[in-house]
Amino acid sequence: MIMNIQNYVRPQSLEEAYTLNQNRRSRIIGGMLWLKMGRGTVSTAIDLCDLGLDTIEETQDQFSIGAMVTLRQLELHKGLNDYTQGAMAQSVQDIVGVQFRNLATLGGSLWGRFGFSDVLTMFLAMDTWVELYKGGILPLERFASMKHDRDILVRVIVKKAPGRFVYRAMRNQRTDFPVLTCALSRLEGEYRAVLGARPGRAMVIRDSGGLLSEGITGESAAAFAAFAAETVPTGGNLRGSAAYRTHLIRVLTQRSLLELGGME
Repeated sequence: MIMNIQNYVRPQSLEEAYTLNQNRRSRIIGGMLWLKMGRGTVSTAIDLCDLGLDTIEETQDQFSIGAMVTLRQLELHKGLNDYTQGAMAQSVQDIVGVQFRNLATLGGSLWGRFGFSDVLTMFLAMDTWVELYKGGILPLERFASMKHDRDILVRVIVKKAPGRFVYRAMRNQRTDFPVLTCALSRLEGEYRAVLGARPGRAMVIRDSGGLLSEGITGESAAAFAAFAAETVPTGGNLRGSAAYRTHLIRVLTQRSLLELGGME
């Protein structure tokens, strides 16, 4: 597979980048790691590296993360890892290797809405919003269900809602694509499980039945894990069957809940 790029442009404003991107044969290239696996001709490759979108800004209330921030920056950021009790680093540390994570961007990872994305799984477990250049600010959960368009992802906003987080993933081999991703969180008393690599994109399961309303115990964790396994649709591919993924949902959800409750 090979991609042919005819023109390479580094726009000096978001408006310039947006205008260039309205041509269906143009592409915003980000870290250019997954995109280069495609084939065909790109009339204009649009690099956002001059727009100052490569920083993480932390305030008392939120994190503002530019679309060009790399996965390695997420992995090493003390504030993000303190807030997530290390789950942020855990979610990206097995994505290929350090060289790859030094290039892969948050914007590219979320814009693609890939089924195998550890990054999408982790950010859905938090109170996360995305800022689109034309579309404005909207919840990541809503963005993840939208069809691709020609807008530009500018930054990601994580609100510092009081919470606890756990991240786990099953891989057949370290640095391989995950067979299943699993993030558990308790945000202001609300429990949510995010399951990805099903092999479809990550989806959020909430405790709508109140199985965890009395807190996390061995019994309630098992009951919620069974609920998640029954609710989340799975499929098979070369990394695992649908039945295996359903089994993993039950196992990883239960273990993550017990860890979240300080029982493992």
